[in-house]
Amino acid sequence: MSDWTLVIHGGSGALRPGSLPPQQEERALAGLQSALDAGEAILSVGGAALDAVEAAVRVLEDDPAFNAGRGSVLNADGRAELDAAIMDGRGRAAGAVAGLVTTRAPISLARAVMERTPHILLTYAGAESFARETGLEQVDNDWFVTPERRRQLDEVMANGGEFDADIKYGTVGAVACDTHGNVAAATSTGGLTAKRWGRIGDSPLIGAGTYADNRAAAVSATGLGEAFMRAVAAHELAARMRLAGEGLQQALDAVLADIAALGGSGGLIAVSPSGEAAWGFTTPGMYRGRASAEGREVAVYSEAELR
Repeated sequence: MSDWTLVIHGGSGALRPGSLPPQQEERALAGLQSALDAGEAILSVGGAALDAVEAAVRVLEDDPAFNAGRGSVLNADGRAELDAAIMDGRGRAAGAVAGLVTTRAPISLARAVMERTPHILLTYAGAESFARETGLEQVDNDWFVTPERRRQLDEVMANGGEFDADIKYGTVGAVACDTHGNVAAATSTGGLTAKRWGRIGDSPLIGAGTYADNRAAAVSATGLGEAFMRAVAAHELAARMRLAGEGLQQALDAVLADIAALGGSGGLIAVSPSGEAAWGFTTPGMYRGRASAEGREVAVYSEAELR
């Protein structure tokens, strides 16, 4: 029997003390607690890691405080485009979706792809067609859009459509180890504000932003997707453990250092089949939380920012 563990993130970026309105920070922390509640309710009674990460991410997708599902950032055309992936460490089964505009729960569609098709990644209209066939709830794209995300898009477009140094990567994710020693990972995102040309980041790419392998770890990423793709970050973390014998935190830190060397920034969360948990980030903050039989914690800022 392993110790059950759940770790979640709600995105990394230029999050500094005093940079967020108090109500916004409070809403995000409450959202993290609610996601931990959902996952813990499953893991604490011997449930599966796969069910726990889906449940936790579903909560975060419905919470407008985060850049996933409702509250996703908007593309250059003013619409939300959603991506998600899920992976089961038991046999490395995986499912992913990208470019969704009407499916309310992208992470549940990713799981349906894993369990009901011979494929791993479905995109755009084809993914939406499959979602309707499986009976997953559909909503108008406006359901995902919040006034704050509209304001952010207007601000970016007024600056020529270029991102600034205060960008916040609000991708959400969860990794878990259940009492049977199985690990799983799930990640969901709205991507980058003002993205164009059907841009897809690392979140729905197995091995880049999402990965789970009972031989090593489950991993979920948040940050500049292009750098995480180049580093094949989530798989690299697991490979360093499995092939080089590195510890969980050691491997995570090494991958983040590699991403920094590529000019990228962001964060990672991970759990091992023994129930060990780790997280790290190269930005000033990352919405994050963890829960186990020993208790829980949620946080936003780095220790350096709090000094």
